[in-house]
Amino acid sequence: MKIYDVLKGGFLVDEGAFRNWRIILFVVFLLLFMISSSHNADRKVMEISRMNNEMKKLKALYIDSGTYLTRMKMESSVRQKLKERGLGSPTTPPVKIKVTTKSN
Repeated sequence: MKIYDVLKGGFLVDEGAFRNWRIILFVVFLLLFMISSSHNADRKVMEISRMNNEMKKLKALYIDSGTYLTRMKMESSVRQKLKERGLGSPTTPPVKIKVTTKSN
């Protein structure tokens, strides 16, 4: 007969029902807190995944930019650019200039 009373909800309206309601409300509060924590954790996992993807893209862009800059700094590349502008290597070697000063 006790199981029938539980299924019928008799424990909620008995004389000691206040104690039962406190426990039920406490359990409901814990369940809501657990659901909320689970949703927050899922949201953070999704944000971490999005940030990791963005970090991979930025890292690839950084590597591409570094490769492009290295190619631009190569001597052959610089010579080609100067040749397009009409500049070339000098035909005569450089001359060393000596400066003499008179001391008083």
